Amino acid sequence: MTTPMTDEQRRIKSYLTAQAAKLEPAAIVAKVRDAMAELEAAAVAVAPSRFTERPAPDEWSGDEVMAHVAASDAYFGGGIVSILDDRALPTREERGSAERAARSADEWCRGLARDREALFDRVRAASLDSRPDRTIEHGMFGPLTWREALLFLRLHDLDHAGQLRQIATALPPHGGRIALGVISVKQSPPR
Repeated sequence: MTTPMTDEQRRIKSYLTAQAAKLEPAAIVAKVRDAMAELEAAAVAVAPSRFTERPAPDEWSGDEVMAHVAASDAYFGGGIVSILDDRALPTREERGSAERAARSADEWCRGLARDREALFDRVRAASLDSRPDRTIEHGMFGPLTWREALLFLRLHDLDHAGQLRQIATALPPHGGRIALGVISVKQSPPR
């Protein structure tokens, strides 16, 4: 049985549907690129020495956040390509295996950029009305068209960029310096 959507989830689904119908694929790609830039900036803001550290036992590390983003990209990005190429949809893999090797923020971002460029190339080659009958299942928002799924990647990146910024704030580099853009501010020790 499917859980009914909350008001917030209905609002997001409505946004995805309306924007996907209104925007050209190239405009959607541009929005996803902008979100990717925010995600990368937030990921590299996490101290490299603390990227695999969780800010609290029940919270994700920067590495786990990026593993989740990559897994979601494989599912939704792979689903978009599968729809456009008229192939079977990929299966949803469990996020973040304990046996997976940790990666740096730069490594995650390079891999995501590589995978997304292939996706963007395929999307730019698609016609506007390609396969509106096929959808990719989302756990909260239900079935998404390929254009809605592409827009979802934007929202997903922005959401996790915010999470990474919180991690960067909670886990300053050892030595008490927090990077703020191009300057660094020394924290005062606790009194």
